[in-house]
Amino acid sequence: MDAAAWDERYAATELVWGAPPNRFLPAEVAELVPGRALDLACGEGRNAVWLATAGWRVTAVDFSRVAIDKGRRLAAEAEVEVGFVVADVTSHVPQAGAYDLVIIFYLQLVRSARLAVLERALEALAPGGTLLVVAHDLANLERGHGGPQDPAVLPTAPGLVSEMRGLAAGAGLEVVDAGERERVMETGDGPATAIDCLVRVRRPGGLGDATNTTAPRLEPL
Repeated sequence: MDAAAWDERYAATELVWGAPPNRFLPAEVAELVPGRALDLACGEGRNAVWLATAGWRVTAVDFSRVAIDKGRRLAAEAEVEVGFVVADVTSHVPQAGAYDLVIIFYLQLVRSARLAVLERALEALAPGGTLLVVAHDLANLERGHGGPQDPAVLPTAPGLVSEMRGLAAGAGLEVVDAGERERVMETGDGPATAIDCLVRVRRPGGLGDATNTTAPRLEPL
């Protein structure tokens, strides 16, 4: 779907996915100290607005002007500031080394486009920064409900880790969390389970790395 098609979808209803954040976001960032955050493919801004209410200074990017307008309204209603940007994340270049947190939620792209986005997202991480990716998993085709039906745009957690390993090129990223996640959703026929993949990586180098002896053991990329 291009920007015009997404504009049409977002314009057809009040909020496509509601105002609360994605269910995985709060737990995955709970241990992080709020700093600068970047939400790539932010949609209507629910995750960006939630991060702002939690004390993050947020930049949010999406190519749908309709979605961005909705995000600005959500931010105004929540009385927080979010720097919304209308841009295609497949070509948008964030400031390198600027963000303590980068999130990419349900950006379903073919591998070549996904790699380009992931590479720039990793480059945007500041020392000690975290990249969190959540997507519809390939397993959802056979075991889950909804989501894209094209396997070419459905990654897996091991696949994403492998791709990041290749892109990191010795940068020393650490895998904090990676795997399948079940997501129960309400449908017209009752509850159904979707299968997502989640990967959270961290770039070493933040304050306390050398002295924090209680930090969890992480898997180096």
